[in-house]
Amino acid sequence: MSDSTVTFTAHRRPLLEAGDYQITLAQEVTVGAATESFHSSRRFSVGGDRFTLPPTAIRAVFPPDGSLGDHGNVLPHVVLDRPTLPWERDPGGGGADRPPWLALLLFDEAEKPVPRTTTLGALADEGALPAAATALERHDSAGDPVTVIDVPVALLTELLPSYTELRLLAHVRGGTGASADADAAVVVGNRLPAAGATSTVHLVSLEQRFRADGSGAALDLPHPGRGPTGVPTVPVISLASWRFACVSADHSFPALVRDLAADDGELRLPEVGEPVSDRFLGRGLVPLRYRLRQGGRSIGWYRGPLTAGATDGGPVAPERTADALLRLHPEVGMFDVSHAASWQLGRLLALRSTDVSTSLYTWRRRRDLDAKQTVPASYPLAVPATDTTMPDNLLTWLRNLARLEGVPFGYLLPDERLLPVESIRFVGLDQRWVRHLVDGATSIGRLGPADADRDAADPLPLDYPTVTGALIRSAIVPGYPGLLIDAYADTGGTRALAPWRTARLAPDILLCLFTGDLARLDLHQPPEGQHLAVEEPADGVIGKTLRTPGGARTTPPPVGPLPLGTLRTVPVAALASAVAEALGVDAADLDAGELALQLTETAERVTFQRG
Repeated sequence: MSDSTVTFTAHRRPLLEAGDYQITLAQEVTVGAATESFHSSRRFSVGGDRFTLPPTAIRAVFPPDGSLGDHGNVLPHVVLDRPTLPWERDPGGGGADRPPWLALLLFDEAEKPVPRTTTLGALADEGALPAAATALERHDSAGDPVTVIDVPVALLTELLPSYTELRLLAHVRGGTGASADADAAVVVGNRLPAAGATSTVHLVSLEQRFRADGSGAALDLPHPGRGPTGVPTVPVISLASWRFACVSADHSFPALVRDLAADDGELRLPEVGEPVSDRFLGRGLVPLRYRLRQGGRSIGWYRGPLTAGATDGGPVAPERTADALLRLHPEVGMFDVSHAASWQLGRLLALRSTDVSTSLYTWRRRRDLDAKQTVPASYPLAVPATDTTMPDNLLTWLRNLARLEGVPFGYLLPDERLLPVESIRFVGLDQRWVRHLVDGATSIGRLGPADADRDAADPLPLDYPTVTGALIRSAIVPGYPGLLIDAYADTGGTRALAPWRTARLAPDILLCLFTGDLARLDLHQPPEGQHLAVEEPADGVIGKTLRTPGGARTTPPPVGPLPLGTLRTVPVAALASAVAEALGVDAADLDAGELALQLTETAERVTFQRG
């Protein structure tokens, strides 16, 4: 595993703020007794995101959009791809240490405002915002759309960080090492989500929303509007939003993964107490109904390509019908239909695609012509050879098929009892099953023994490596969509296995396969899973266990308890002062980067070792 270092910086201000500029050049030229002055002016604009953000501007959010987890002590954050973005515009207020112009507002389900779309011109005409907040720049137009949320004044006053707190709620995260991402800006919220509820977070613009007053700076509310219930509201420009649900600690990442570890069974159905049947069940076979070629029905044993261990019996003989692959088990009088079903599935998948079936048939005809073409030795002219190379599109489709792409879920997992809820099953790939799948797909146009002989003599250029991995059925699949999975050939984690295929088979089922024999599997959250959090030793109060600063010999004392606001808002300024006191530094010297370092919780990693 590669080492990497994460860095936290208080800010990264742009060399030029976004806006309109004019530059004037003046020069005086003196020749003898004559002096002449020259003046030249040029106007230019520094463009930048202002009223909207493109989707590419946001690298990640936490908690993840649509996630379900134990986020009760998490301060939501958004990772912005451009590290200067939060400091490219002015929130007003006249402060010497100008804070960011972006902030996060978290709303409970009952509070969440309904976004509305309007135009810049119409928003300015409402008169509810300071004139400078909607003043058009050269690249703006009155008809440009903007998304607005109307927030009750009392609620906004409670939720919005103070002018001095804003500087502590944005920082730059960078890193070094092979796995480090480029520097990015991080904007952090100041409110904790409510447990057992859905929360909505809005990234809002505070450009020119503050005005200077005797105590520093205050929110400028020129003419609040009225909501449907008559409550005074103020429009706030929303640049992005996402939702997530907060549940109990039983649904946190570590708790869910512990549940996976508690069920370490194999990919097989439970025994039924009948010795003969249990032998088949122990090999991962499942009894299923199937239809005979003549139209009748019967019951047979079936096993998909995922087994308890990787297997490969080498090349398979080309077949012309699926019946040739039925295997009778006399002791139970039932057929094993696994390979017959695989072969027939491959054939059906190829026939379903007009491009594939046409390309395959054409390629076979060219190969037949080449085999039948004879040129007498005395023939005086050169006869060009027939191109028998398989078309690239067909070869690509077959390679994808060999990776099980397009194989229906029911063929991979024929009975959901093979993979119970909140379980993990280590599996290997039965390459013999895959070979029959590919052979069935290429059987189109295999009309007689001569075609089969040519197929056997000229095998396809496909690889069938040893493949192992895991099937995971858990709430972590939808709850942590950015989940990272690493596989190793040794328990020490020094020999990484290359990913072969990762696919989400169902909303809560993940298949991850790797090339080689798996000995260790690591599940961990992505770097964006690093998040800022506090501790709640009791209801209504927070605290934080601090990290030992670099070079220090003693661990600083924990911070807290500090009272939460009435709406679970974190007292950011008081928290920063307490952290500074515990670290033995002046509160004014503690910047956003140092506070983020102390509040950051690293992405959790859980390791499974295959027995």
